[in-house]
Amino acid sequence: MQKKASTVHMLILDPSLNDAENLISLLRNSGRATRAHRITSEEDLEEALKNGNWDIMLARDTEQECPVDAALAMLRRLGKDIPFILLTDDYNAARATAVLKAGGQDTVPYSEQALLVLVVNRELTDLDERRRRRLLESHLREAEQRCQRLLESSKDAIAYVIEGMHVYANESYLEFLGYDDIDELMCIPVLDTLGSQSQDDYRQLIKGFADQSSERMSQKVTARRSDGRELTANMQASLATFDGERCTQIVLQPEHNGAELEKKLMQISNQDLLTGLYNRSFFMASLAEAITQAGASNESGSLAYISLDNFAPLKRDVGITGVDFLLRDLATLLREQVGADMTLARLSDDSFALLYLPYSENDMVNLAQGICTAIEGSLFDVDGRSVQLTVSIGVAGVTENSPKAEELMARAHRASVELKKQNEQTHGNGVRVHNAAEHRMLNDNTAIDCINRALDNDQFRLLFQPVINLRGESEEHYEVYVRMLDDKGEDISPYNFLPPIGPTDTAVKIDRWVFLQAIKKLAAHRVKGQNTRLFLNVTTETLHDKTFTPWLSVALKAARLPGDTLIFQLRECDANNFTKQAKDFAKTLHQLHCKVSITQFGCTLNPFHALNHIDTDYIKIDSSFTEELQNDHDARERLKEMVQSLQSAGKLSIVPLVESAGILATLWQAGVNYIQGYYLQPPTPEMTYDFSDN
Repeated sequence: MQKKASTVHMLILDPSLNDAENLISLLRNSGRATRAHRITSEEDLEEALKNGNWDIMLARDTEQECPVDAALAMLRRLGKDIPFILLTDDYNAARATAVLKAGGQDTVPYSEQALLVLVVNRELTDLDERRRRRLLESHLREAEQRCQRLLESSKDAIAYVIEGMHVYANESYLEFLGYDDIDELMCIPVLDTLGSQSQDDYRQLIKGFADQSSERMSQKVTARRSDGRELTANMQASLATFDGERCTQIVLQPEHNGAELEKKLMQISNQDLLTGLYNRSFFMASLAEAITQAGASNESGSLAYISLDNFAPLKRDVGITGVDFLLRDLATLLREQVGADMTLARLSDDSFALLYLPYSENDMVNLAQGICTAIEGSLFDVDGRSVQLTVSIGVAGVTENSPKAEELMARAHRASVELKKQNEQTHGNGVRVHNAAEHRMLNDNTAIDCINRALDNDQFRLLFQPVINLRGESEEHYEVYVRMLDDKGEDISPYNFLPPIGPTDTAVKIDRWVFLQAIKKLAAHRVKGQNTRLFLNVTTETLHDKTFTPWLSVALKAARLPGDTLIFQLRECDANNFTKQAKDFAKTLHQLHCKVSITQFGCTLNPFHALNHIDTDYIKIDSSFTEELQNDHDARERLKEMVQSLQSAGKLSIVPLVESAGILATLWQAGVNYIQGYYLQPPTPEMTYDFSDN
């Protein structure tokens, strides 16, 4: 499925239409797909709040039809969880304090647009977390209800105990002890349901819980029934909660001999058979538990990823059997180096991992350096031959802000890989700590250097996604995307690396590379007889570049390519913010017989405004409309009305993000001309889609 950030639905309270449009463009340029509604009165706001789902509200602190304070009060009165951000011309601490007291989230000067983007992103992230928490709480309630039903129907005898008294027991527990009703049992201490010889054992068990020396215990007891008979049973006790209170869960089972076997099987399932260490699945589960514990207790732990250096040539030299001997000996050495309470595991052929909490990052670094020294100073024997090993260890902290276990492991692994790249002669042999700051958003200069390196080292590539004519005409269209290889070896858009404001020459440089490579590919493709056309995306910087169309004319002539084979796509926000430049740009492209399209259409407050000035051939409707089609009948009507208006204006419509066959009938009935999405085909390196099948 095509991955796409969810669309932000925004309310804007601003008397200036132009300023409201600027706010929409600001968020879109920061990478947020945005749909907005501008509030014109208190009645309009109340109707919008009651009939729509909104993610954020931006309000200009100025005199207008709907007062800012009244709007904020209405949010609170209707119980809407919608972040409220006040935009002021001059920051005033008293005003900001009053807004916070009234339930607003922040106050930002309108001119500080970079700050505004950060604040909006923060509030949207917090909103997403709150919504996720509410969903999880709902799931928790459902799970608790299911657990209650399972307890009641379980054949195991289960009870919950607080301060030595029963607070709950299921039917099996009551039956086991010979009681008819839970009310009878609630008046009886647990000790009175045990034989005299088992009461001291039970006291020790409870003391162990109180000292937090154990979370789960099992022991053989003599249970005393209500009729005075005594039965030998196995009591399993563990810490639990009941109605929000900490308690002890007790499970009584008739005595059997399978417990030891079960324990042995569990131990084997968690063990790496070659080295005797824990295996990967157990370690990842332990890491997930450690992350949860760090979040709950604010304790910090540490993770180490231990990778053997030069493993491939080592395996060739000593063979598979020899490697097995080495790994067993290395596992023994690692056991000797680490503490008995630490979790040590073998992850793969050439890697191990170490986890401990609470444990500081510095302590783990010191321990890891000691491990490196011990391994480097040891000689491992393989059939009488001495082999020397070294390892590269990546360290990552386990904190309350740690990501999921897989991503945290990836951080430690990444640090190990970076160490090997850094020490090319030794191929590692040391310790490196993952530095989160190095992997956050790059600063302006670093980002530009990264892009230029990628261009110089041929780390860019083009992808092509088909655009299909829904009316049955056998045309061949593709949209062109560009991807760059990042430091993780993953494909990303290089435009994501560009700073929000400039430098303009870098975006232009990327555009020129994309257009030139696309022209070359298209020319070679059309030689095979295909009448193929390409959609190419234009950045704001190229829109302002007066040398672009002369350059394009030369490129088309050199490739002997007709101009109408290229369709240049302008973003709607650029068409609205720079209408004069977009008008001139479209005019010069049409002089070269190229086509023009506006993409992300329908998200400004007046989407048809730009069409009155800019001569366009295609309109690509914003993908947020597609997302709403499945379950929203009103969205279907809005799309149909928009497509009909575009048809009346002589524009060909394109709907992206088509990911299932379920909406094709709706798009057909709405009169849509072209569709695009992962249901048809994801972007691929070659233009190989079979258009004859449609």
